[in-house]
Amino acid sequence: MNDKTMFETGMQTRREVLGAEHVDRSLAQASDFSRPLQELVTEYCWGTVWSRPGLDRRTRSLINIAMLTALGRRHELTIHVRGALTNGVTPEEIQEALLQTAIYCGVPAAMDAQRTAEAVLIEQEAIAGGNGRGDTA
Repeated sequence: MNDKTMFETGMQTRREVLGAEHVDRSLAQASDFSRPLQELVTEYCWGTVWSRPGLDRRTRSLINIAMLTALGRRHELTIHVRGALTNGVTPEEIQEALLQTAIYCGVPAAMDAQRTAEAVLIEQEAIAGGNGRGDTA
């Protein structure tokens, strides 16, 4: 595939996983400075990697949740928890992924990610509101 085809494939995949509204907003808000990075992400992350046949989208979503937890990237984690729900990942599977990260990435990283993920799950009405006791280790 050529670069234009990979960009188009990436745009389709990105919209399917993250929602057209989010993707369109991200691209519309891109400045001349940030636009090349948005294009790179669309072409390579979403067109080249996310579109490969080797893993399904559910698996890719769970991997991303774990990696973003390890890296402490709260903003991207929020986006990818929403995407995981779109890809059919259950709240219980997200919870299990976060428990796994507590062991391999550390409890503080997992606690921070759990708070972020729980807020998204409540917002998306995938779970009921929390009891407010999740802020301490």
